[in-house]
Amino acid sequence: MSRIFLALMMLVILGSCARPGGEEPRELDDACAILNERPHYVRAFRNAERKWGVPPHVLMAMIYQESKFISDNRPPHQFALGVIPTGRMSSALGYSQALDGTWEEYQDQEGGRRTRRDDINDATDFMGWYMNLTVRETGVALTDTRNQYLAYHDGRSGYLRGTWRSKGWLIRVAGEVEQRAFMYQRQLASCRRWR
Repeated sequence: MSRIFLALMMLVILGSCARPGGEEPRELDDACAILNERPHYVRAFRNAERKWGVPPHVLMAMIYQESKFISDNRPPHQFALGVIPTGRMSSALGYSQALDGTWEEYQDQEGGRRTRRDDINDATDFMGWYMNLTVRETGVALTDTRNQYLAYHDGRSGYLRGTWRSKGWLIRVAGEVEQRAFMYQRQLASCRRWR
């Protein structure tokens, strides 16, 4: 085999092992470890709390569920016949997994055209904006992690129609997000970087 072919094969093998873009924090079950590893998150969570009133532990739990704190996270590809790529399951992208249309609405109403879904500051601002619209349209409190997540996942109109009621898996996941928020809240209370 030629050296060029071997070099290309090594690049393909190494490239398939590498994780594209941003990686998740090492200790996802420890809010303090996340903030220690990513100190720039502290300002993003504090800004969203100050501007929108969204508790940081709620934001953290929802970001964990949506993207595992991976900045450029995307839904998996769909395949026809198991092998032919047909595109992604949705246009969701970034920390918040905001869809294209919802992100554009945010940019028009609040964030501006330079905001990016892979920026933690923009993503937390987006989530605060969205969750406040949820409060206004549905009456779900910012501290009600479970129902905020249901409205985030199914959209506010879907939440009001009760589309989530027929999705046992989503109800289970919303409960897990709520439990993670409680866990993060307890941890943040004793986190030096947070005080």
